[in-house]
Order: sequence, then structure tokens, then C-alpha cells
Amino acid sequence: MADFKPKWHKEIEIFSKVKPLIILEGNIMDSYQYPVEGSTPKGSILRLTDYLNYFYKDLGYQNIVFYNSIDGFYNNCNEADDYIDKFAKLVNQAPNQHGFIKAEFKGHTENTAPNIVKTALSQAKESVAVIMDLASRYIPTPDNMEQSEVDGFSILQQAAMDAREIKVDGKKLQNILILITNKVNDIPAWFYLQNPNVKTIMISYPSKEERETLIKGDNFPTFFENSVYMEDNAYYNDHPDELEKIQDKFTALTEGFSFSEINGLRKLCKNEAIRMPDMCTVIDLYKYGIKENPWDSPELSEKISSGKEEFEKRVKGQDYAITKTLDVVKRAITGMSGLQGSSHARPKGVLFFAGPTGTGKTETAKTLAELLFGDDSCCIRFDMSEYSQSHSDQKLLGAPPGYVGYEAGGQLTNAVKKNPFSILLFDEIEKAHPSILDKFLQILEDGRMTDGQGNTVYFSETIIIFTSNLGIYTQDQQGERHANITQEMPYNEMAKNIREAIENHFKLTLGRPEILNRIGENIVVFDYIRPPVAEQILNHQINKIVSNLASEKHIEITVGESAAKTLLDAALGNLANGGRGIGNVVENLFINPLSRYLFDNGIKGNTRITIESINAESLPAEMHCRVGG
Repeated sequence: MADFKPKWHKEIEIFSKVKPLIILEGNIMDSYQYPVEGSTPKGSILRLTDYLNYFYKDLGYQNIVFYNSIDGFYNNCNEADDYIDKFAKLVNQAPNQHGFIKAEFKGHTENTAPNIVKTALSQAKESVAVIMDLASRYIPTPDNMEQSEVDGFSILQQAAMDAREIKVDGKKLQNILILITNKVNDIPAWFYLQNPNVKTIMISYPSKEERETLIKGDNFPTFFENSVYMEDNAYYNDHPDELEKIQDKFTALTEGFSFSEINGLRKLCKNEAIRMPDMCTVIDLYKYGIKENPWDSPELSEKISSGKEEFEKRVKGQDYAITKTLDVVKRAITGMSGLQGSSHARPKGVLFFAGPTGTGKTETAKTLAELLFGDDSCCIRFDMSEYSQSHSDQKLLGAPPGYVGYEAGGQLTNAVKKNPFSILLFDEIEKAHPSILDKFLQILEDGRMTDGQGNTVYFSETIIIFTSNLGIYTQDQQGERHANITQEMPYNEMAKNIREAIENHFKLTLGRPEILNRIGENIVVFDYIRPPVAEQILNHQINKIVSNLASEKHIEITVGESAAKTLLDAALGNLANGGRGIGNVVENLFINPLSRYLFDNGIKGNTRITIESINAESLPAEMHCRVGG
């Protein structure tokens, strides 16, 4: 492959020639692949300090030293270069027996680190690169500094201003100071803002090109145990296109991984003697501690093939919603989720369930969980009305260090860490605080989230379902609510009204159209419970009760025509509350009076009862029964 240099590497190359002070921030704790042949072999995996050592050596710098507030000045990258002894002579200091020049950061003597740096940068004998590591740790906080700490950074500013250019082998090299910090705002803002001598460079997580260079380059054989590589490579030498597909998939699935994490994958792949065609399975092993992913199970395809029948046993009258839900699952199983996007780590699917209350939205999510993972407890529900406050994101994702509840973690992140293969159901998403919506954007786009404890939680094996009552009512300018849909509307008209109301909410009310864009065309509008469906639901609930009484107590129940008509009329008169309304009718007119009848008459089992009629007008409802027959 052609040499590929990461963006931050190119920026250091450019600005080392024109800026005497460079601040590196971001992904500084990672390891990095050296991109060119030089004083260290191309492809070497190095810590940032080692990387910078060889980088400035290749540029021709005569002296390269590091500093941190624990060790002082040092360079243990290559003892043959004898950098620290030469540096000690330049700044008139003496190394200790370990080869370090001890120096405090704060203070007012000539032996403090900032004054030593100033001496090094202002001399003209040798070109010097001073790399100050762990700069975030030099002071407790940039907002409350002692005067000696302020003086230390002030001297570093002066050092950069006084930095000299040295001619080495016919080219000019500028004495340079590099500060490595987690975040640039860990050091005082006045140090770098509006300072023409400073360039801040962000080191980001490895790009696709960087990961591809690592995975397709000279390091690729090190992912495998030697005998495995020799055996499998014999086949792929004759089938390079197949190998490239495996490598491309591995590259895509490691999006958002650091080089250190990819190196962990490499070691795990080698230790577990994973074969070349199966190398992508090491990612599940690394994330979740498993090799067998439930999404890849051959039994799952069989379950989904008969999925509609399973849904219809529990969810009545929602053919469109069931079909749309199964389409998302089929897309996930066939590996087509997100093919049109850039991220391969997104959740397996996202659905937005809308429509009238009591129409089966939650039941659909539970049924899907049982179908996919064998247990509807794998549907993890969050009532978003509980997350309406500004601090609710900490409750969901975990409080940052130092805050109350930090040790407990977040409710969502804990649930996904415990069960990464699940349905995440967020009920009434419109009630969530806007800060929560920002987090959902990241989850939907990147498929991962860092919790308050700094742990990465992966959502790439979940299906995310939002439910909402948006669109049932609209508000006028006076704030009064008006019905946006009615039971008399045909489904297409009702669905159109609801979708328009949802779009208006996200685009106009919230001003967040990007959330809607992440959901895409996966808004699923559930229909009203229409009369024929209401009768199915009623009969299903009554039959279930009758069946349970027969099997558990040996009580045989027959519902007469008059009683059945009363129940049906009551159910049809309560359709505004959907399936829950029918359940309330069954409880009020069937379960309660039947329980009363059995108790009052001392019936405990081995009895045949005919329910002849039900008086729905009396309070409470009365049931007229005949025993025997």
C-alpha cells in the first residue's frame, strides 16, 4: 500500500517549520503506527512520545528531550543518541544516576523546568525539540493557579518567543516546544488564545485510512498464530479478492477504535488461534466476551420466517407495523443495515412507533425481543417521562467523576453492558430533556457511548425503538389542544396526519431535524383498534381466562350469547383507549364479577358454569350464572 500519513502527522510536519510552540491534544494516550521508513521501521507501533522522538530525529533535530513533572527531563527512546547528556551541557545541568534531569515545574529558580526550556530554546548551538508530556497534570486547575504556576507558563511563552533557528546540514530547524495535553483547556486559556506563536493540533482516533494501512499492511500476519496464517494464507494468495473483503469488513467494524484497542484485537485473535475468514468474530469477543453472536444464529432466520404468525398471536390488527418491524430485522440479519451510510457500528435497527394509545406498540417491542433473543425480558424499557430534567442524562448514562452517583453508573449504559443483545424501548420520547436527545444522536450515528466512568458501551447489537403519542393532538396558538386524528379516519389519512405532526415537532418545535434524519423512514404508525380487531382482542382475552381456569382449577366456563354481546358492546364503546380499554372492560365486566361469584358460592374447582348474562349497568357489574348442565 502507498504511504499514508494521518492528518495530525502532516500538520506537525507543516507547523514545526513555522511555529515554535505546538500543543497536541485529544487521543494522546494511544499507540500509533509510524507511517514512513526512517530511524524506526515503517509500521512500528509506538507510544506518542516515541513517535515524536523518531519524527523529530527524521527531520534532522540534533537534540530531543522529554519532560514530565514526575521524572523531569529524559529521553530513553534510544540510548545511542545520548540526547540527555548533550542537553544537560546545553542548559548547564547535571543528569542524575538514572539519566534524568530533575526539575520542578513551578518555582522561581533557574533550575525550574520552564527556565531550563527557555535556556534550551534560546541557544543557537544545536537544534532542540523539547516535548513536555502530561501537561494536563502540571497544575490542579487552570482557573485557580498559584503565582508560581502562572510564572511557569509565562516563562514558557517567553521561551517560544525567544526560540532560535539553527542551520543543520544546509536547512534551518527551529528550536521547538511541544506540549502534550488531554484537552487544551487543561492549561490556562491566556497561554494559547490569540498567541501567534502557538498551533493547537488535535490527535483524533484512527481514520479509516489509518486502520486500513494497519490491517492491510505488513502487520497483517501478526494478527494470526503462525501455523494458522501459513495454512490460511495459502488459500488467500490465490483468492486475494476474498481476503480484501475480510480486511475491509474488519476495517469498517473497528470504526471508533483506538490503535491500542486494535492492538488488543490483534493479540486476542492470535491467542485464540482464530482463522483468517473468522477474524471479524474477534470484535464480538473483545466487546462482549463471546464468539457466537445471536444475530448470526441459523435458527434466527427460521424464527423470522414465521415471525408474522408469532406477532399476530399477541398483536392484533397491525399488519403494516408488524411487516415494517420484520423488515428492519430482516435487513439486520442479512447484513444490509447501514450499507448506505459510513458507519458499520450503528445499532442493528431503529424504529419509531407512533399512533393512538393501547394499540400494541409496547407489546410489539416485547414480542420482537422474545422472537430474537428468546425472552421478552430482553426488551429493556425506559419511561422517558422520568428523564425530563436537565441532569437526566447523568441518570441515564452515568455521572462524571466527583459527582454523586458516579460509582453506580448510568441506567442505560449498565443495562446494555449487562445485556448487549437486546431491544431498547424508549417510551414517550417526546418527554425526554433535549440533552438526552443529543446523546441519542451519538448512539444512532456511532453505535457507542462513553459512560461517566470512561467505559465504552456498544449499541451495535441492539434494536432501538422509540414510542411516542405525538400527532394525536395538536396545539393552536392559544395553547389549546385539538384532536389531529379520529377513529373515523381511514388509516392512510390518519398515518399522514401523525407523520406530519412528528416532523413538525422535530423540525419546528425542537429545531432538531437531524434527529428525524437518523430515524429516516422507520416511523411506524399503529392503527386504531377497529371494531373487527376489537372483537378478536376481546375473544382472545376471554378465551385465555377460560383456558387458564380449565387447566388450573378444572372450572369449565361457557359464555352465553347475551353475556358475550354485553362484553362486545362494552368493548366497542371503549375503543378510544385501544387494547387497554378492552382489557379494562374484561376486568370490570368479566374477571371481577366472575371472581365474586366463585368466592361467594364457595366454588374452588371441578365445576361447569354457564355465564348467561351480565348486568353492565349496575355498580358493580353483576353476573348471572348457571352451574352444571
